[in-house]
Amino acid sequence: MATNLLRLSLPPPSSLHFRSGKFLDAKFSKRIFPRYRRSRIQRHGSKPSFLVSNSIEITTQSIESTIESVKSVASDDKPVLLDVSGMMCGGCVARVKSVLMSDDRVASAVVNMLTETAAVRLKPEVEEAVADAAESLAKRLTESGFEAKRRVSGMGVAENVKKWKEMVSKKEELLVKSRNRVAFAWTLVALCCGSHTSHILHSVGIHVAHGGVWDLLHNSYVKGGLAVGALLGPGRELLFDGIKAFGKRSPNMNSLVGLGSMAAFAISLISLVNPDLEWDASFFEEPVMLLGFVLLGRSLEERAKLKASSDMNELLSLISTQSRLVITSSENNTAADSVLSSDSICINVPVDEIRVGDSLLVLPGETFPVDGNVLAGRSVVDESMLTGESLPVYKEEGCSVSAGTINWDGPLRIEASSTGSNSTISKIVKMVEEAQGNAAPVQRLADAIAGPFVYTIMSLSAVTFAFWYYIGSHIFPDVLLNDIAGPDGDPLALSLKLAVDVLVVSCPCALGLATPTAILIGTSLGAKRGYLIRGGDVLERLASIDCVALDKTGTLTEGRPIVSGVGSLIYEEQEVLKLAAAVEKTATHPIAKAIVNEAEALNLETPETRGQLTEPGFGTLAEIDGRLVAVGALEWVANRFHKKNDSSDVVKLENYLDRKLSRTSLTSRYSKTVVYVGREGEGIIGAIAISDCLRKDAEFTVARLQEKGIKTILLSGDREGAVATVAKNVGIESESTNYSLSPDKKFEFISNLQSSGHRVAMVGDGINDAPSLAQADVGIALKIEAQENAASNAASVILVRNKLSHVVDALSLAQATMSKVYQNLAWAIAYNVISIPIAAGVLLPQYDFAMTPSLSGGLMALSSIFVVSNSLLLQLHKSETSANS
Repeated sequence: MATNLLRLSLPPPSSLHFRSGKFLDAKFSKRIFPRYRRSRIQRHGSKPSFLVSNSIEITTQSIESTIESVKSVASDDKPVLLDVSGMMCGGCVARVKSVLMSDDRVASAVVNMLTETAAVRLKPEVEEAVADAAESLAKRLTESGFEAKRRVSGMGVAENVKKWKEMVSKKEELLVKSRNRVAFAWTLVALCCGSHTSHILHSVGIHVAHGGVWDLLHNSYVKGGLAVGALLGPGRELLFDGIKAFGKRSPNMNSLVGLGSMAAFAISLISLVNPDLEWDASFFEEPVMLLGFVLLGRSLEERAKLKASSDMNELLSLISTQSRLVITSSENNTAADSVLSSDSICINVPVDEIRVGDSLLVLPGETFPVDGNVLAGRSVVDESMLTGESLPVYKEEGCSVSAGTINWDGPLRIEASSTGSNSTISKIVKMVEEAQGNAAPVQRLADAIAGPFVYTIMSLSAVTFAFWYYIGSHIFPDVLLNDIAGPDGDPLALSLKLAVDVLVVSCPCALGLATPTAILIGTSLGAKRGYLIRGGDVLERLASIDCVALDKTGTLTEGRPIVSGVGSLIYEEQEVLKLAAAVEKTATHPIAKAIVNEAEALNLETPETRGQLTEPGFGTLAEIDGRLVAVGALEWVANRFHKKNDSSDVVKLENYLDRKLSRTSLTSRYSKTVVYVGREGEGIIGAIAISDCLRKDAEFTVARLQEKGIKTILLSGDREGAVATVAKNVGIESESTNYSLSPDKKFEFISNLQSSGHRVAMVGDGINDAPSLAQADVGIALKIEAQENAASNAASVILVRNKLSHVVDALSLAQATMSKVYQNLAWAIAYNVISIPIAAGVLLPQYDFAMTPSLSGGLMALSSIFVVSNSLLLQLHKSETSANS
């Protein structure tokens, strides 16, 4: 009877959703798709499955690429993660990347010096041998001078926290060690420069610095001994690392500093022990001072790097690695409000051993180890890390709690609803960690420069030496009168010092730190504030957005709609509501939840259904008592059946619902949506009005975006009236308002905007928004009730606290971060472009100005410190919407 009664305009099979964990049986599938060949209905064991033929007529081809985009974004393909140590500068980063990319199995690689990680994507044909490939790549890096090992994905909570704490502890130990080296180095500097002190005192008329110890400090052999002490003492690791890097054919910053120090020391030593050469080139104080400045700069730089990780460390401090498991006798009849019965046993166990359904005890002052639901007890909980709200939230039986939040007042017994690694805070940390491994495209510029940087500087140093020794000192003889040439104007001393200047003044470290320090701080700060940004590439795209497309339901509105009226043409209103609730009972869309909640509130018994099927953005259908029932948009429901209703019936329903709503207290801040209910053989039988309140920050967010010069567009699948009302209330112009859009139409609209030159961000929350989120330059998903869905999987920015105003904050943070990146790169490039020629003596003939190796080393250290310190200023970036979010 029902054969050929349904006409479906369906997307490809991957976007169809069969619910209730059931497959469509053969009979039902033939009723919905009578034209499909029988061979398309196959059985697996006792449960038949449904496969859609490629011969289905699809309304648009764009949705196919859409689904593929979503799949690629949300795929399980994870890069191999390697922990790599020994990277000192941008040249090291470039060398590590070069070693990785030289392997035929590697498709792409991203290297982060700050987090000491390398993310490697393997080619598809080697995915089955991931472990072997990872070990092989780690071995190659180790052989190249960068100790590496594979980080096993999916590590437990305790192991992950331990890894980060070990990294922080290691950095703190290095910082202490570095301070000790600096103290030693500067003690040697003070001794080595004692003779200069006497000259300064004599120049001001104080004649006390002579005789005894002072005369000893003037002795060249003593200075030579101090230089040896500096090279083999505080400078030993730096020197040996530089030599080792040369041996591995991957010279780094240490190589340049070590080469300069050794060259100055070697020439001074030869001049001292061979006076017959008449070089008079004894300047043992230069390597001592050079190492003092470099080590001081390194110490300050390490301190700044450690501070740059503070936001990530703060997130990690919210993760509990231990939990208190409660075991209660199954025969126990303790009162429901009792937190702990007398025969219960509490066992401290690692969070990784907790399973869903376990009962846990959380005492006042403790952090919740996993997400869960309160079984007993009353308390207030600090949820500021998730919601941003400073006021504590009251919790009692039935309330949900999240890992990382803090129990303040009383003991609570909770039932675990997630494992430790799947808790909200663990996922946040994991996403931040992954984000910091994704390099911004602008970093390619730094990598391209940093790669050949060291060899280029070594060549320039050699050219500088050759020029001044063989040519410059003869063309410009006055340069030999400069102090850098020594008291006797020795061209060898002049040439050597200028060559050493070039080696040590250059700073590939600044280039290497320019992008990752800003990205590290930007992504960590965003996570701390409630917006997860999936990497530097996303930050760069987000900073250039000029158009924001907004969904309506759940985005501009609260996403917690309620049923505000039910209309029926034939049956009792409760009958229409029962049928609709039965069809929608397993759906996740807010409108479906509103219908089901209303039916439950009225204690209506919903009939059994089978073969439920949903088409995102349109509606849902199922079979009830042998007849198909459809719930959704007017046109979609009407087209499910051959029997058509008179237009007067639809008008009658709408007028009835309007009159009913006018008698309620709903204000203009509510958005009204009407869904229609149809049944096989009868057509449309009723309608349900759904009202959803606008978000408090919707109007502010749209206004702020427009103030920034960003075009705002409303894309909705709802009917014209409901969409126009919302657009008017939030301040979006009518020409930028689009209604009755299916998911593929939204996708097409985003594509057209991009084709016209716009850089588009799409903001949504539901599965029907997933294609558009994946297609947009930046997809921004609101995380409703901290639950993951297709939207959050497809998006590149997730607003964890479910606040629309955070769209503005995320944009502002991205712009501020990229501004720091460009400032850092500009400084790093400008510094080297200006300082290297000056160090090479370009100002010496005309202005009689030349650097000393120690001054060059100090400038080099300050260059790196400037870059890191400038990035740290991001921590002062304020939220633009704190008062309205």
